[in-house]
Amino acid sequence: MAEEEKAVLLTQAAYDKLKEELAWREGDYRDEITERIATARAEGDLSENGGYQAAREEQGKNEGRINELTVKLRNAKILKAPPKGKVGNGSLVTLELAGKEVQYVLGARDIAVATDYEVISPESPIGAAIMGAKAGSTVTYKTPTGREISVTIKEAKPLK
Repeated sequence: MAEEEKAVLLTQAAYDKLKEELAWREGDYRDEITERIATARAEGDLSENGGYQAAREEQGKNEGRINELTVKLRNAKILKAPPKGKVGNGSLVTLELAGKEVQYVLGARDIAVATDYEVISPESPIGAAIMGAKAGSTVTYKTPTGREISVTIKEAKPLK
């Protein structure tokens, strides 16, 4: 029995970037790899032809990425970030952590393709701790080593 596919939460910008990558991989890049394989094949003995082997390996990686992107885009749900002041998937959060101010986007790592901010997962210890919190609040989370760390949410706003 096939495992149920999980929804992939993406911003519209991330969805568009992944769709653009898929089109490139299915089109121009696939054609380029096919040409390299044909050129290497024309050189003769394939068993000792490094160019042929490398092109075939690249073809396999490309086809794997095409399959991965196809599944992600099929299961994509465009997320609607919570309103300003509340932390949730798609929020750009400014945190005070260990005396420093840092900014992160809370969400799936696939969002990273469309932003210059670091992305933290809602399932990570810090992500789970800040999820649903409001700007101005201080939350505590446990690191994998068992250490407790406090973090203050300075600002939360929807990622544009």
